[in-house]
Amino acid sequence: MQSASENDDWRHSHVFDQGNPLAERNTLLAVILTVVMMIAEISGGWLFNSMALLADGWHMSSHALALGLSVLAYAAARRFAHDRRFAFGTWKIEVLGGYTSALFLVMVAVLMFYQSVERLIAPTPIHYNQAIGIAIVGLLVNLACAWLLKGGHRHEHHEHNHDEKSHSRHHDLNLRSAYLHVIADAATSVLAIVALTGGKFLGANWLDPVMGIVGAGLVAIWAYGLLRDTGRVLLDAEMDAPVVAEIREVIAASPVSAEISDLHVWRVGKGKYACILSLVTSDAMASEYFKEQLRIHEELVHISVEVNHRSRQPKTDTGEL
Repeated sequence: MQSASENDDWRHSHVFDQGNPLAERNTLLAVILTVVMMIAEISGGWLFNSMALLADGWHMSSHALALGLSVLAYAAARRFAHDRRFAFGTWKIEVLGGYTSALFLVMVAVLMFYQSVERLIAPTPIHYNQAIGIAIVGLLVNLACAWLLKGGHRHEHHEHNHDEKSHSRHHDLNLRSAYLHVIADAATSVLAIVALTGGKFLGANWLDPVMGIVGAGLVAIWAYGLLRDTGRVLLDAEMDAPVVAEIREVIAASPVSAEISDLHVWRVGKGKYACILSLVTSDAMASEYFKEQLRIHEELVHISVEVNHRSRQPKTDTGEL
């Protein structure tokens, strides 16, 4: 009978992603800056009787909520990192946070579009001086937040050459969602400044709602991209990842003749993958042999191999990395 210490030697950690403490801290700072600016805009709109400032303040509140969600996702992933209920770690909590944040971006785009069309049909008086001033301050705050979030991004380096699409698989999707919210707000601030300046000096009041529609379109495009990337991870729809082809190449190049009968690959961290591989071979070879060949790809952090021998009754020989 094996002792508890001997059993522990065979156990392995399911913490495949070490989190991103710098991004978590910087995102929290971005939340604080956004909330302060939100309060300033809502207060300014109330004091100066400016609907433009009030609208922008409430618009910024949605970004503050989304950024706060990103911070909570980081905290939850860290808090439950060693909880055995999570079979493959807690990294997908961060991805779920990014997905939910993308839904907020969609809501922001719809609201921006609706308000812009409404103002295009029924123009309202614009307090240009106050609106331009607060938009400039808002832009500076957004640029500061973008700088913080950009600094929190850590690039993962791999020895293998991947295309641009595969490189995006190594991004922190939770951080990316927070960054997109800030960039979306900065872009709308730039469009607002251009539109308000044109309206003030050229009398083109229609520029404000038109720029709002353009901004809504940009936000919608960014939201779609984030929903697509996070959705693929949450649904384990990544059998087109480069590592899948690399697994097939390793088995095809193996000195031992083996045929892949089943293969499942999914992501368990930023640039980290797990796989279940079922092989059929005529040689009496254990699963450990094939696992050693697959270990050359560092992105494979959890490998299970099942070997079935043609010369005898199908036999399962499963091992885990």
